[in-house]
Order: sequence, then C-alpha cells, then structure tokens
Amino acid sequence: MAANNNRRMSGKKGAQVGSGGQRRKGLEGKGPTPPAEMRKKHKKNRIATAQAKRAQGRPTSRTGGPRGKSTSEMVVGRNPVVEALREGVPASTLYVQQFIDNDERVREALQLAGERGGIHLMEAPRPELDRMTNGLNHQGLVLQVPPYEYAHPEDLVAAAFDEGQDPLIVALDGVTDPRNLGAVVRSVSAFGGHGVVVPERRAAGMTAGAWKTSAGTAARTPVARATNLTRALEQYQKAGLAVVGLAADGEHTVDDLQALEGPVVIVVGSEGKGLSRLVGETCDFRVRIPMPGGAESLNAGVAAGVVLYEAARRRA
Repeated sequence: MAANNNRRMSGKKGAQVGSGGQRRKGLEGKGPTPPAEMRKKHKKNRIATAQAKRAQGRPTSRTGGPRGKSTSEMVVGRNPVVEALREGVPASTLYVQQFIDNDERVREALQLAGERGGIHLMEAPRPELDRMTNGLNHQGLVLQVPPYEYAHPEDLVAAAFDEGQDPLIVALDGVTDPRNLGAVVRSVSAFGGHGVVVPERRAAGMTAGAWKTSAGTAARTPVARATNLTRALEQYQKAGLAVVGLAADGEHTVDDLQALEGPVVIVVGSEGKGLSRLVGETCDFRVRIPMPGGAESLNAGVAAGVVLYEAARRRA
C-alpha cells in the first residue's frame, strides 16, 4: 500500500521557492470584466471601432437617410460627350481612344474639356474603353462623371431657416425619369425653392441626363436622398411644414390653397400612377391643377413648375 502511495506521489511537483510576498499585488482582483466592445482584439470591439470610424464626418440618419454619394457614371459616344460638356455636366476624366479619327466632335470635346479645367485627359487603347463601357458603342470618347453628393433631407429645411425664409421644397414620389428630376431641379431654382427630395430606391437620381436637363441649376440647388420618403415627410411635418400632394382628384385647387404661402413641401407623383398610398395618406392637403384643356395629367416637371410658380407668386 505504501508503494502505491509513493507511486501516486512521485508525479507531483516538489516544493517551490516562494516570492516572499513580492507578488501579492498580482493576486488582487482587477475589478469586473469590461464588456466585449471595450476589450481589445475582441470581435465586438473591432466591429464597434469600425462603426465609429464610418460614422465620423457623417451625420446620423434622422429622417430619411444620411448624406451620401451615388456611383460614378460614364457618358459614352461622341455626341453625348460633347453635349454633356456643353451643358456643364460635372466631369473628372475624358478618355480618348488612341489613334482616333480627329473629326469636329473630337476636337470640340477636347477644347471644351481644356477650357473648363479640372478634367483629366487620358488616352487609352480601344480594348480598354470597350472594357470600361461594357462593350457599348463609345466611338472613341468616354466621359467619367463623378459621384453626386446628396444632401440630407433636414439640410434643406435648415438652410431655409438660416436664410430667414419659409422652406419651399419639392419631393418626388415614384418619378423614375432623370429628365423629369432635372426639370424639377430647374423649376425649384427658378422660383426660389430650397431643394428637392428623392427616395433612395426606385427613383431617378442625379445622373448626367438629370444634370443636362437642369441646365446647370443642379450646381446650386441641392438634391437630398431619403431612405424612406414617408418618414421624411413626417419629420417635415414635425418641423412645421405643410405637406401638399398633387393629385388629379384633390380636394383643393392650387389657386385656393393658402398653405403655399408658408413653409411647405410639395409632393409630386409619377405621371402614370400618381402618389403612392402611404405618401398620399401622409399629405396634409391633396391639390389638383385645373386643366380646362382636358388633359388627364402633366409630367412631374411641368406640374412642379405650376405649383412652384403659384407659391412664389403668393410669397412675393
């Protein structure tokens, strides 16, 4: 029995030299364990750090969505490129095919790009331009349009109040044609409005086509993008704005609505479907434009221009 005990004891370590109390502090507790987000090298800490970095310099999404950028766009073909440069569409780079036939349009494109300044001129082989444009018929000219920087919906109201003015804003619901967006931007600028709001999804954005139709006014009239248009309109209501929706069967006519004299956001739907159900239910007033000629509807650009003119006339 003694032998067995010796065998069991033989595997144990012998006496250890003590620290003489020098390591007593190491035995003291370090307090409660910090949460995972605060512990370095922990997965949740890395996630929290990354989220904080992304949030720097970007406002919190309060009503419809944060400021943001669209993706860059390519204008391809000799005539489209020349027209975009003539209309002042923002551009970062003009790509020209190597050994291109130097006709009148190519010369004009190069001249316009040089006169504007800030546009890089790049020569590229045809296969590279084919790759950039996914095989479109670029005719040796490709113009790169930089991403558009959208405002936040609340920025438009803040800018108006900062100027001591009642906000005059147009929101587009279901408008998918960039030319209509450009026309609305032009009308807002012409009648002293403070900007345009578009939904983030299933809606026209500030493309080269919208820039061209705006005739340069997009450079001074902000366009905001809302993640959810209904919520953005509800926040406008909380800020004191009347939400006026245009509808063919509206209870009011545009010439008898006093709400246009104060802070207001005018909501324009698509030509075919009009206002969506939720947006229509959010509106404080539903307004129609009298049309003695018998037309059933107006496109978004024309409809917005009519109401903006009436609002500007009342405020003059």
